[in-house]
This record gives sequence, C-alpha cells and structure tokens, in this order.
Amino acid sequence: MPAMNASLHNKNILLGVCGGIAAYKSAELLRRLQDAGADVRVVMTAAAMEFITPLTFQALSGHPVHTALLEAQAEAASPDVSDDGMDHIELARWADLILIAPATANSIARIASGHADDLLSAVVLASQAKLAIAPAMNHVMWASHATQQNIQTLKDNGVEIFGPAAGSQACGDTGEGRLLEPLDLVSAAAGLFQCGLLAGLNIMITAGPTYEPIDPVRFIGNRSSGRMGFAIAQAAIEQGARVTLVTGPVHLSEPAHCQRINVETAQQMQQAVMSRINEQDIFIGTAAVADYRPQDTQTQKIKKSTNQMNLLLTPNPDILKTVATLEKPPFTVGFAAETQNIKEHALSKLEGKNLQMIAANCVASDNTLKTQQDTGFNSEYNALQVFWRGGEVSLARCRKTQLARQLITLIAKRYHEQTAT
Repeated sequence: MPAMNASLHNKNILLGVCGGIAAYKSAELLRRLQDAGADVRVVMTAAAMEFITPLTFQALSGHPVHTALLEAQAEAASPDVSDDGMDHIELARWADLILIAPATANSIARIASGHADDLLSAVVLASQAKLAIAPAMNHVMWASHATQQNIQTLKDNGVEIFGPAAGSQACGDTGEGRLLEPLDLVSAAAGLFQCGLLAGLNIMITAGPTYEPIDPVRFIGNRSSGRMGFAIAQAAIEQGARVTLVTGPVHLSEPAHCQRINVETAQQMQQAVMSRINEQDIFIGTAAVADYRPQDTQTQKIKKSTNQMNLLLTPNPDILKTVATLEKPPFTVGFAAETQNIKEHALSKLEGKNLQMIAANCVASDNTLKTQQDTGFNSEYNALQVFWRGGEVSLARCRKTQLARQLITLIAKRYHEQTAT
C-alpha cells in the first residue's frame, strides 16, 4: 500500500471507465486512489460494462456506480451528494478531478468534439473540475492522425494526458498505447494539485457558533455548523500550514495534523485566540460569534411563567477587530454572513475592522441571490464574494471543501504579495 499522499487527501475524484480491455486495471486504480486519501465515485460507459461489472466498482468504492445520463433514481434524489444517486450536474460539481482511465479512442474523440450524449461526456462538459485522460488502445489507433489531432485539441483546452505507456498489448502487438499502471496514475493525479503554498506558516482559524448561556439549560446561539471553517483548516493543512482551529460547539471531526481548541462562549473564544495570536502568520475568522450575551446568567433554571420575561444583553468582544488592530497583527481575513446588501456590508467591515480580506456569503432563507439549493449555514455548499482593498472576486457555488481550497489559494496569493512588499 502506498503512503498517504497529502495532495490527494480528501479530494473528490470521479473515475470514468470506458470500454477497453484495460478496464480491469481501473478496479486497482480505484483502490490505490482511496489509499492516497481520495473519495472516489465511478461513472461507466455502456461499453465498459461489457468488460467489467458495475458491482465490482460499487463493492470497492462503497458507492453506487453511475451508468446512465437519465437515471430516474438519481434525478429524484436530493441535490446533496448522497449514495442514493447524483445527476450529471451534481456529479460535475462534486468532483475535484475527473480521471478517465482507460480512455478509448472513441471516448477521446467524443470529449474532444464536445459531445454530451452519455453520462460521462455530459459530466465532463458540465464540470469545471480538473480533467485528466489516460489513453488505452491499439498502438496503430493511438498513432493515427485523427487520435493525435483529438489529443492535441484536449491539450489545447487544458486537459492533462497521462500516458500511454509502450509494451505488449492484448491484441498481440507491441507498441505505444498501454494504460499506465495504477500507481503511476495515482502519482500523476497527485501532481495536479498544488502543495506547499503555505508551507511553514502558522494559521489560526475560528469556526462554528458560540453559545451564550441564559441559565444552565438555555443559551443564545446561531445556526452555524462549522463546516466552512473546518474545510478551510483542511485546505490550509494541505498547503503545508500549521493550523490551530478554535471552534465553538459543533459535531465535526477536525482534520488530521490540526491543533483543536474547543470553546463555548465568545469570551472563551477570545481568550483562546489572544493567548496564541502572537505566534500566527494568518488569522481567518470564520466563526459566527454571537454579538451579544445575557448580562446576567442565572445559576438555576428559569421556571416558565405566564409573565413576560425581559432579557438584558451586553455586547460580546469583537475578536476579529481585536486581532486586526494589534500593533503587529497577522494577515487577517474575516467572514461576513449577510442577508442583504452583501457587498456594501462586507466592504464596511473590511475598512471598519482593518482587515486584509473579507469573504461574504448570503445566508437569507429566501433570497434571489441564492440558488435553488441553500448555501451557507447547515449546508454542504456555499458561494463567496471575496473583497480586499483594490480588488474582489466571486467564488461560485460549490461544495465547501472545494470552495475552501479556492479561498486558501487566494489568501496565500494575497499574503505572499503583501509580505513581499
């Protein structure tokens, strides 16, 4: 078993299997990708099923295999990724990498031409994920003008071509056209993901909600799940950072190689942050810290009565502003969860809190800015508008794990630009 490769850890890889004798190697490839830490789902063409059964890949991956463009079960399923099925748009959004291995001459021609009349080609056309193709065919077919022209078209469009290798072939000929070995394909796939953009840097991330107690059984809180902060922590670790994750009450497991500090209230979070902030190069405040807390916390449960109850609130510390206005602050990135006027409020916070960057998202329950599927709190998906002085960029709706990697790449770029001046 190969050692865990950090660059594939937690990556979503969609393995496309086409109809060639080399399809038997795809089963081994799936296992080796899993060994490297990837989550793998499989799409098979009709021809591939003549060589190897979907049941094989289902048993190895632990997920249903997708074979048809219009699958009633998949189309009826929840838009969240689940084992019940995914339509081609959700598959396209889910993947960090689409790896087609083996890729036949026919599949290469269809993808190069932009066809979308089967599931695999439709997913490829609908996805913004990295695309890699591992050709496998007879050496004469590989050397043909038509195939080479299609390969060049794919390369011109940014598609990675893995192989092929040379050697003996199933037809009895010898030459170039063999599928690369599974471990070679895993290594090539790993090379598509950048590592080390934050190597050696200390990053502190706050995540989740805070709970402000009213009495021993009641509290003021919010709907934050902590998923975005935890995803950012994972993305930062993948880029070589030493990560401290200060989190409010959430039901999530922290990434490997991450120092986790559990807190409950805003005051506890501030104490945890400030006790370690001088060691940090970058601070990312994704936590949804309660703005207020009850002025007086009752030591005994407040009994229900018919009388109206008034709750006096007092402001909580502004952790983000406190960090950003230190004499020697780290590179400070804030988050703004807004229900309206997103850009206006985000820019106000950017200036008012002296931040280097701010990432804003819409959390309104019913807002035309949101897509049909919710983003933000308690969702696997999100979309962000990121602002800094003199610039902005929109990160389109996708899974929070993917979005986190995009955001960390952007933060790393801005950090290095600022520290270089």
